[in-house]
Amino acid sequence: MTAEDDPRRYALPSIMLHWLMVALIVGVYAAIELREFWPRGSATREAFKTWHFMLGLSVFGLVWFRIAARLIWAAPPPASGPVWRKTVAGATHLALYVLMIAMPVAGWLILSAEGEAIPFFGFDLPPLIAANAALAENVEDIHELGGTIGYWLIGLHAAASLFHHYILEDRGLARMRAGT
Repeated sequence: MTAEDDPRRYALPSIMLHWLMVALIVGVYAAIELREFWPRGSATREAFKTWHFMLGLSVFGLVWFRIAARLIWAAPPPASGPVWRKTVAGATHLALYVLMIAMPVAGWLILSAEGEAIPFFGFDLPPLIAANAALAENVEDIHELGGTIGYWLIGLHAAASLFHHYILEDRGLARMRAGT
């Protein structure tokens, strides 16, 4: 049996999309955190913000392919274990998908409400709403909270993967690696 035929593994498109999304999300977080090292209004700070916007919108576009892949290629059955662990895993995955959709939309709403251009790799996307400074501030607060929640969920997801791999030794992490 080849890795591609193993029902205990994710399908190759799902694996590839997973790791591409990991790279993009790391880029989104890195860009917004790294901007803090440069003064407001500097070209470098603005470049990091622009990359944050563009990578975030890329996450929004690719999450739909990820959802489609999940519908086309079923996820392998979860590793054995207590029901609470499967429930937490399912809730964490659902929350991550919600964030991959909601966070870019919130960012797009913030830029729209601030009357700013919405940059996307050489194009300006249309605003979702008219300029509204108060709404921009409120959505920005929610967006920042979502970012913090995202840090925790990503950390929980990564820690659980390592726990499965090294402590339970149930090949949980190997199911999301290509070619093994």
